[in-house]
Amino acid sequence: MSELDGSALGGRIKRYAKVTTTVGGLAARVAGERYLGMKIDKDAHAAQLRAALGGMKGPLMKVAQILSTIPDALPPEYAAELAALQADAPSMGWLFVKRRMRAELGADWQSHFTEFEKEAVSAASLGQVHKATTTDGKACAVKLQYPDMSSAIDADLKQLKLAFSVYERFDSAISTNEIYDELSTRLREELDYRREAQNMRLYQDMLKDEPSAQLPDPIDALSTERLLTMSWVEGQKLMAFLETNPSQEMRNQIAMNMFRVWYVPFYYYGVIHGDPHLGNYSICDDGRINLMDFGSIRLFRPDFVAGVIDLYKALRDDDEELAVHAYEKWGFFGLDKEAISVLNVWAGFIYAPLLEDKVRPIQAMRNGTQGRELAGKVHSELKRIGGIKPPAEFVLMDRAAVGLGSVFMHLNAEVNWHQLFHDLIDDFDTDALAKRQEAAARKAGLPDSLLVR
Repeated sequence: MSELDGSALGGRIKRYAKVTTTVGGLAARVAGERYLGMKIDKDAHAAQLRAALGGMKGPLMKVAQILSTIPDALPPEYAAELAALQADAPSMGWLFVKRRMRAELGADWQSHFTEFEKEAVSAASLGQVHKATTTDGKACAVKLQYPDMSSAIDADLKQLKLAFSVYERFDSAISTNEIYDELSTRLREELDYRREAQNMRLYQDMLKDEPSAQLPDPIDALSTERLLTMSWVEGQKLMAFLETNPSQEMRNQIAMNMFRVWYVPFYYYGVIHGDPHLGNYSICDDGRINLMDFGSIRLFRPDFVAGVIDLYKALRDDDEELAVHAYEKWGFFGLDKEAISVLNVWAGFIYAPLLEDKVRPIQAMRNGTQGRELAGKVHSELKRIGGIKPPAEFVLMDRAAVGLGSVFMHLNAEVNWHQLFHDLIDDFDTDALAKRQEAAARKAGLPDSLLVR
């Protein structure tokens, strides 16, 4: 075992012990509340859990960020704390970078670059990014994965399963089995940077006719399974861009551009970018969107996409039978009238901007309190009727919708969401989507096993 690997292993053992102690402490508190009448200070314990996760560079931090965006996947006290976790953690030092680059490209790795910045421009849960210049003068971004992340994911997912099992002991509103399976699959996919390069090519094809999108090109000769080198795209992070005081017209244009960048792939190809995190894209001066991270991508059954549109029509026309049919297409089964009614309350809130043919903010109440209050009521009703089991496909779609809604609120955008939506769905055809998806996936080199019909 190398010095680096030994150090990494020792660090993981320490952090797992810290998280295990925190999660185990939660289990003890839950047992005390459930069986002995003791009360949990969930706010205080949630802060402890955030502190345990916040210094980590592994996938459990990413899972925590994901869960914080899914309504009712975790108690609100925990979701609020975990939402505060930042994607940009302190980066690993130059000694680490040299060792990892040598491991991926060989001892002469520096000969491939005329410049390579020692300080990372960003650092997240699975790796960090450095700016460099290739020998042919091209500016590029070098994404370097931390060592032994596969083992880290396995260990972290065990911690997640423990956290979920503890949660379900005191709250049965949402079954977490499918959520856990989906997150496990998506996280393991994110470790394969060759797969991410394929995803990048997939998005280049899907968005080739979208002037509002700008994507990097993967540089295969300088990439491996754990190293991804791509062309550099220039732009500002959203919050920095907003500090420049852009006009309302520009804010609206950025929102419309992001809507199309995310939903042209979904409604035309059945593909979603499941992570609209503020670190995964940047804004050009003219409002175009630089999409930079392609690890969290999912292909959907064409029938699932049809179900999303069917539910919109069911809510618009107050058609209960069509709503049942739509939820079944999503993968919800065994829902009675009461469950459908409760789900429609939440769906009505999510779809509300699409149902109104007028210019409006994404939420009537700009601070988001309306959504949180409604989510709490829906949660209580789901718990009262015995809970539901969300299908795996729901996780990334919901994550994208909630994440984008947050972005639109940051922008204070006022847009006719109804018209934007109808521009995408008016000519929808399931068979045509299936053919486009298959052609684009094969062109990008993605495996046929992803094309689930």
